[in-house]
Order: sequence, then C-alpha cells, then structure tokens
Amino acid sequence: MTRLLVTLLVAVAALAAAGASAAAVGTSFPAGFETPTDASLGLPVIGFGAAGHVVRAPVILLHGNNDTPYATACNPYGDIHDLAAYLETQGYRPSELWGLGYQGDQCDLIASPANRSGPAHSTVANVPDLRNFVRAVQDYTGSNRVDIVGHSLGGTLAREWMRQDHAYSRVRHLVTVDSPNHGIISCSPSPLNYFQLPALGGFTPDSAICTEYGADDTPFLRTLNRRETPAPTRYLALRNADTSFVYFSAQDGFFAPVPAQDRTGAAHDFSGSAALHGRRVVNVDFVGQSAYDPILGTTHLGILNSPAAWAVIADFLSSKHHEDDDD
Repeated sequence: MTRLLVTLLVAVAALAAAGASAAAVGTSFPAGFETPTDASLGLPVIGFGAAGHVVRAPVILLHGNNDTPYATACNPYGDIHDLAAYLETQGYRPSELWGLGYQGDQCDLIASPANRSGPAHSTVANVPDLRNFVRAVQDYTGSNRVDIVGHSLGGTLAREWMRQDHAYSRVRHLVTVDSPNHGIISCSPSPLNYFQLPALGGFTPDSAICTEYGADDTPFLRTLNRRETPAPTRYLALRNADTSFVYFSAQDGFFAPVPAQDRTGAAHDFSGSAALHGRRVVNVDFVGQSAYDPILGTTHLGILNSPAAWAVIADFLSSKHHEDDDD
C-alpha cells in the first residue's frame, strides 16, 4: 500500500480548471438509454451520459450523500460533473462519461432536512439504483467493464454493490474520494454533536446512515470490510489528511468540530477512515482542499472540486496494470 502526500501547485490547478471549463459534458441521458427507476423515489434517476462510440472503459461517477450529479435548483454543488468535464479534456469522449444521481434532486431536503440521514439515503437502499445503472450503461455502450469514481458515500455505495453482486470482474478501477470506508464522526450521542439536530440532518445514533457508518464495527462495515480490495479490481483511495468534517474533530470550513466519538459514545479516531487496505490499492493523502469549496470552505467537498485530485484520478484511470488475481 502506497501513501503519497500531494502538495497543490497553483499553476497546475489553473491550467486544469481552464481546460475543464471548456468541456461539454451534458446533464441528461441520450435517446435510447434505458433510464433506471430510483428504488426509493419511484422516479427515473437523474444523471448524464452521451451517445457515441466507446474506446475506453466507461467511467461511472457517483456523488456523495446529499449531493447530485450536477448542480440542481436545490443543490449548488454537483461537482462530480466538473470532474467529468475535466476527464473529457484528458481525452475521454462524452459517451464514456456517465453520472448517476441516486438520491434525486435533493429538493425534498428543504421540507424534510432529516432525510439526509434517513433510510432513502442509506447505502443499502441505493444499491439497486447503482446495480441497474451499471447494467444499463454496459448494455448501451457494449462495454464488459467499467471504471467507477465515487465521492464520499458514492465510494462505499460502489464497494457495497460490488460485494453484493461479486462484481469485481466488471469493475476495472474503483476510485474512492474521501469515502467513509471505516465510519464517520457525525453520529455521537453527545449533546455537542449538532449533526443530530433535525435541521442539520438528524444524524442520531439510530438513524439509517449512522447504523451503517456510526462506528468502525457496525454490522454493515464489518461485512463490507472483511475484504476491502478484492481482485481483479484496482483501487485508488483519496483522503484529506489535514481535516474533514466527516472524520476529524477539527474545524472544517463552516463546520465546527464535534466530539471524536462513535455512535455508542465511545472515543474513536475516524481520521483514517477514508483509507483502504490491501495490495491492490494506492492511498493518496491531500491537504489544503478547502480552497476548492467556494461555498462552505470545507475539505470534504473541496477535494471533489480540486484540479490536483482530478489529475491523480485521471492518471490512475489511464494506468495499465498486470491483470493478476492475487490479493
């Protein structure tokens, strides 16, 4: 397992951002694509993709919890779309870039903010959406294998689908971006954990998200992490090493620190949660990613909008590996 500390270079960031701004990834699916129905919402999933010949393995991009595959009327982020635009500047065709919105447009959060931690946002609830989407992309493109890039919950959603379906032979590369592979800090029963408030997401110890991620040994994570990086998939895990409001008891932009406790109230250090373990994974640590979140100033959201992170992802996706099956 390799760990790198990435220092941001202003010139590289500016060049990459300029290239991404000229790209033309869309915000809809092409004609003839069999759009899956969201299992929780009962509506067609939102996302993007394009018609055309496919040369590379299609890349499926997955946002995190409470996000969307592009900016919507109710969500100003959607930065997975900007990553797709950057990949287009690196030689990907629009037909090879697909985004899945597995939680809708997030407009339901205005009236019911506690949905952020509720059953419809849980990993298990959204596995069927990803399963059906991967199948639809493969049917449409004719590709036997895909690459997946998932931010935050999107990364563990991909891992859980791959585990349930034993789909490792269908995924060439998996990239997890600051994903909760070993739990989150937001589920403590402490009165100082303001994320428990309904208006701030309702991340109480017994909420759906917290029963999955509120400790490093929840039944969900114990099962998911019995084998973290099975063959033949190759893995890249990007992690914020200085702070991240999901894992560190430290200020992260707008968000003040909450106690370093798990859902039972036991002291726990979640700062290494986003790393993965095994011989087939490259772990890359980043610092200073808050510069790329212009709204809340957080590293957790900024890393997905970071040209330095985009460059590492693009390099990994284009790399060639010996397709051995050792673990």
